[in-house]
Amino acid sequence: MASCLAFLFVAFFAFTANADVSIDCGASESYTDERFLAWTGDEGLFQNSQSEVVQSSNAISHVMSTLRVFTTRKKNCYSISEDKGSLLLVRASFFYGNYDRKSSPPSFDMHFDGNEWTTVKTSLDKLVYYEVVYVSKSDTTSICLSQTHPNQFPFISALEVTKLDSKMYSYLDPKHALFLISRVAYGAPATVRYPDDAYDRIWDPETGGSGITSVASDAIFIGTVNAPDNPPQAVLQNAITISSTSHTIGIIHGFPDLSIYMNLYFSEVTQLDTTQKRSFRVYIDKKPVSAPIIPPYGEVTEMSINFTASSNTSFLLFADPDSTLPPLVNALEAFYISDRLTDGTDSKDVEGLSELQKAFSDVLQAFWSGDPCLPSPYSWEWTTCSNDTIPRITALNLSSFNLSGELPDFSSMDALVTINLQNNSINGSIPDFLGALPNLKELNLADNSFSGPIPPLITSNKKLKLVVSGNPDLCVSSKSCQTTSIDGTTISSSVPSGRRKKSNKLPVILGTTIPIFLIFWALVGFLLHHKRKTAAIAAITTDCLTLVHSFFLGIQGQTGGANNMSGKNGGAVINEIKVNFQDQTTTENGNHSEPQQ
Repeated sequence: MASCLAFLFVAFFAFTANADVSIDCGASESYTDERFLAWTGDEGLFQNSQSEVVQSSNAISHVMSTLRVFTTRKKNCYSISEDKGSLLLVRASFFYGNYDRKSSPPSFDMHFDGNEWTTVKTSLDKLVYYEVVYVSKSDTTSICLSQTHPNQFPFISALEVTKLDSKMYSYLDPKHALFLISRVAYGAPATVRYPDDAYDRIWDPETGGSGITSVASDAIFIGTVNAPDNPPQAVLQNAITISSTSHTIGIIHGFPDLSIYMNLYFSEVTQLDTTQKRSFRVYIDKKPVSAPIIPPYGEVTEMSINFTASSNTSFLLFADPDSTLPPLVNALEAFYISDRLTDGTDSKDVEGLSELQKAFSDVLQAFWSGDPCLPSPYSWEWTTCSNDTIPRITALNLSSFNLSGELPDFSSMDALVTINLQNNSINGSIPDFLGALPNLKELNLADNSFSGPIPPLITSNKKLKLVVSGNPDLCVSSKSCQTTSIDGTTISSSVPSGRRKKSNKLPVILGTTIPIFLIFWALVGFLLHHKRKTAAIAAITTDCLTLVHSFFLGIQGQTGGANNMSGKNGGAVINEIKVNFQDQTTTENGNHSEPQQ
């Protein structure tokens, strides 16, 4: 499935690159910023989108000066090539900056790999960003934006994908994701990120509330080897504390009613003498949840906690009774844990879609990105999906997509009930596998360029509604296809339905004999009307009958043994005409002789 997803998602509507990707959305060029990070523009990656420049006069980075806005389609996705099983940090940034001069920042939904991420709520002139940490399940990861309100078009300013060390955030179950709530560097004078943090995590400075004191470490070097989540030294060089051991430090409040994953980092800021001791515990809702914490000097202790929180949850640091110094904390990361991640659309359907995309890449790559079915409100407009936990594609509507070429084998899509390929330029034979799809009820191949016979598996399927009109080179029945031999080799050939020889020759006979008879009787009537002499009439009659007889013999020769009956019938008709005409002539002669007597 991984290889299929890789091909399916790496498309015109998708950005393709290796780990550590920084996309400046709306930009047309690649460049290196003031932090020596390489950025790539996304110009030319999307068809139905616009690049816009923000109007805000606020001081912003070059990256945030442009954005890309999507005004069509339910779902628009960036897809990034990654190794399956990679631990990824994905950050999406949004700076509205009144780019449309409407002073109306939009709201819309964002997804990753078919999973719901968040509802993006943008600000008029403030940067908003969201982060998620998860393990990729395939060779690509997709980030999608979806419109949820009329006239509120999704946009994005920057998209960053960073591959993390596989040992980081080891508490994370690969079946779940971590959504960032807060990442704080306590006591730091400024935001900490790359190059201080090799993974470009954003650590916001926090000084604490009333009674909180910021302190700086006097350690020349702070080792992080004992911290599996690799905090940068810059966030350990400062901390917050309080003035008395009888006071507590409140870490964070206002949690969502969700399962929370939190990392706390502790490093002593000075070398303690033998009379000093700093020891404290973590309390949640006034209950201890940790052993005594004694921060090391020149090193760091990391503590990870998982708990279920609510808006009333309290999170405090209490000094132990034997501690001579109050608690301190250097840095914190807080995430909420996602629901179980989806496995995506069934791999058999993804495999079939990838075959279709390979065959019609010049067209379909401009339309297909992200998961075909998930999240369920945002499935592709041209697919219909089941409601299963792992959804199946039940209908494929590619009518009027301007597809050209032969149909590939997408027989793995065995849940299809409806296939509509009407009004394209698909050529070649109709594949046999279409007749073997076990659930197929409707197959519309009208107005294409199919040729050859319709497979018996299709024609014999009484439960299948088949439409093949508008295919002039298609054999609509077994009689319209012939087997010919060239140089002793037998090959199958078809006669175009719009130009083939008819198996029933009667229309040809009637269509040609009737005009001859009309002309013949017109001549006879003319001669009788003017009372020509019997000799002249007989001569002309003989000539006309000879002509008609020769015509029937010609037809008999052309149609062969299969039409001998037509030749016999033609001869009988001529004989009947002779008899009738001779009777008519005799009568006429009798009538003409009476005045001479």
